[in-house]
Amino acid sequence: MNYAAPWWLPGGNLQTIWPALVARRGFGPRPRYRRERWPTPDGDFVDLDWLENSAPTPVTSCTARGLAGRAWSGAALDGRPLLVLFHGLEGSSRSHYAEAFADFAREHDMAYVVPHFRGCSGALNPGPRAYHSGDHEEIGWILARLRERQRGPLLAVGVSMGGNALLRWAGEHGEQAARFADAVASVCSPVDLAAGSRATGHGFNRWSYTRMFLRSMKPKALGKLAQYPGLFDGPRLRAARDLYQFDDIFTAPVHGFRDADDYYARASAKPWLHRIRIPALVLNALNDPFVPASSLPRPHEAGPCVTLWQPAEGGHVGFTAGTVPGHVRKMPDEVGNWLIQAAARPRST
Repeated sequence: MNYAAPWWLPGGNLQTIWPALVARRGFGPRPRYRRERWPTPDGDFVDLDWLENSAPTPVTSCTARGLAGRAWSGAALDGRPLLVLFHGLEGSSRSHYAEAFADFAREHDMAYVVPHFRGCSGALNPGPRAYHSGDHEEIGWILARLRERQRGPLLAVGVSMGGNALLRWAGEHGEQAARFADAVASVCSPVDLAAGSRATGHGFNRWSYTRMFLRSMKPKALGKLAQYPGLFDGPRLRAARDLYQFDDIFTAPVHGFRDADDYYARASAKPWLHRIRIPALVLNALNDPFVPASSLPRPHEAGPCVTLWQPAEGGHVGFTAGTVPGHVRKMPDEVGNWLIQAAARPRST
């Protein structure tokens, strides 16, 4: 990806904050979504937002069997490519990058859907869990159900945390991933979670981004504690001041990890990149304040199916282009077109 930030938008922090708050998200009308709720095998639910006019058409004859062996009445998708976006930490279908990808999908006549990680759709989930950066089982379950309904190519992109989980899924499944996705991409993902945690825990990052995340993450976690008393140490969580502490107290133990260090080691996608066997794009700006450049994968760590794009600028999920106030369509254009072209290439055997 050839990208240079506009002269009026210098530095990784400004290139991160401005696009999220000010820049235009698309060239057409703001996307309108239709929500679909899926019951999960563990008695919870996942909410998916479908771009209007790209949602599946209900048909009574379309019945499939999910991964847990449960029959479900679904809906069929037409033969257009389906673009699936897995959002980042505390993101949703209304995140700036999600709306920009929706605009790309509309222009290219693609079906488009944003599955929400549990707790991010605006509704309190009933189960005793939330989501995490290595949630590849959830990714796999969602992609498998979508593939059962999808007749055309299925392309998936994950942003930040969602990208790490998507790459982790692709590495975990190796050759079998091709049954469910034709190509995948990650955008600004901290594929080394320990390095990302350290980067957000100091200086300006701790004062700004960490405080912003904890402002929404703490109440959600405490809501889980109200549902399930004793699930974790509430007083310690209230006192947490950075993401490492939050992950050590809540994310790790609630999702089956020993502690934050164990979570970061087992959930990071970087050690799994060499096992990916479907076309995969890994895009990271070298000036991303969340993801240290020193932690990014090198070509020998990625494997033959992985393409690395590491432009010097862009910030964290920024890549603003144009004149003031700018727009954020350049990154979805580049990533989306790469996915389309990668899925169209014949696979080597």
